Amino acid sequence: MAATFIAGHPGTEAAADDEDKAGWAVLVAACLGALLCFLNLSALNVVLPAVGRSLQASPAQASWILLSYMLVSTVCILSFGRLADLWGRRHLFLAGLGLFVVACAACAVATSAETMLVFRVCQAVGAAGVMANTSALVGDAFGRRRMGLALGVLAMVAALAQVVGPLAGGFVVSWWGWRVLFMLNVPAGLLVLVWSWRILPKTAVVQVESFDLVGAVLSLVGIGCVTYALSMAGSHGWASMSVWAFLLAGVAGILLFAWVQKRAASPLVDPELFSDPRRRTAYVCILLLSMTQAAPLLLIALYLQACTSLSASDVGLRIAPVALGMLTAAPVSGSLLHRFRPESICVAAMLLAGCALALLAALLQPTISAGQLAVCLLMLGWGIGGFVTPNNASILQSVRPQRRGIANGVRSTLQNAGIMVGTALTLSVAMMQLSEGSQRMVLGHGGSGLSAFDVALFTQGARYALFMLALLCLSGAALLARTRLLPEGPKSA
Repeated sequence: MAATFIAGHPGTEAAADDEDKAGWAVLVAACLGALLCFLNLSALNVVLPAVGRSLQASPAQASWILLSYMLVSTVCILSFGRLADLWGRRHLFLAGLGLFVVACAACAVATSAETMLVFRVCQAVGAAGVMANTSALVGDAFGRRRMGLALGVLAMVAALAQVVGPLAGGFVVSWWGWRVLFMLNVPAGLLVLVWSWRILPKTAVVQVESFDLVGAVLSLVGIGCVTYALSMAGSHGWASMSVWAFLLAGVAGILLFAWVQKRAASPLVDPELFSDPRRRTAYVCILLLSMTQAAPLLLIALYLQACTSLSASDVGLRIAPVALGMLTAAPVSGSLLHRFRPESICVAAMLLAGCALALLAALLQPTISAGQLAVCLLMLGWGIGGFVTPNNASILQSVRPQRRGIANGVRSTLQNAGIMVGTALTLSVAMMQLSEGSQRMVLGHGGSGLSAFDVALFTQGARYALFMLALLCLSGAALLARTRLLPEGPKSA
């Protein structure tokens, strides 16, 4: 028996091969689940005006058809990540995927903006169950040596969704209508569900810790109120009392949550996760970079449709380079982890993304050429894709396996919060000078088109928004540069 554990023995090699096969099978399941969730989000960026027109949604309702998905999934992911550690990742992943598929079918037959919002919330809850588990499932299935490569593949698939989503959304809505886009998710989702049911390991979870219900409620209140306030700022304005009321309530909820976590016997979020300065900086930077991930795509999609004569399918083609950049950069940055420290790769990636956004802001105008736009968005994609893989790997490799669920939950929460906040702030800044009627035209809800004066105002606002996002990337690069030379500590959580 002992001979089978000798390096190079056939028994050892066969066991390693079986382990690799099982790991890659889990990676396929995680990638397919993530692909469905990200496709749904990225495709809606392009088809949102068509959905709004079909359901006769107001500007606020149209925004919430998009933002509700990010808000609810952001609020739920943290608790789902902890539940995955306690109850098992397989159960949460399968339940979330099943709910997501059912909600897709419901969205396809929605008859009003109100019912669409309800079904989008259900979609978001299901997506949270999937997204809270994908990286942790991959981290469990692969050792430290191959984790970077596997996470790079997962990030590449997410980038692929960014490519396919706008393209598929644009062509589907042009040829068959937006309802077909949701219905296509149903058979695909059922196939992924069957595959995941067969492949994901049935591990026995022996966990003496309890679920922190008080912490979960406080996290829901705090994160929900803050993101809701920032979402309302675009339509209500920053002087609105309701915006500040929700913002202050959310901040108070988050502070109370932090106080409770320090004193809880089994906290929802282990405070030790933030004791390591390198991991703490990684969390801050994923928040900053995520604010620049989806917001520029939505802004450019709305800008091109409002200020030029491009169709939805043409816009999908124009914004595809950002995801193509992510698609190529994600696996490359994962392979570079064998030669460089994660912080070094992340610094270069954030600098590239910041420069791309600044260049896009300088060039943006209704007559911007397809080549100029492609170069800017490709650079942005390289920056985002080059950052995500080493950042994720540095977080998951620095914690114990029993904490990977909540460590990834914190990362996913911050990532979704960044997408949510970045989208809300970007739209708020870009359209702050436009009248309500002009805002309705931008979102595709009536009117023959923007006047030349409104086009100029929208262009100026969009440039301000892109410069703001560029500064966020440069700030993140500066933070990472300060911690890049710190020694790598032990797994403290």
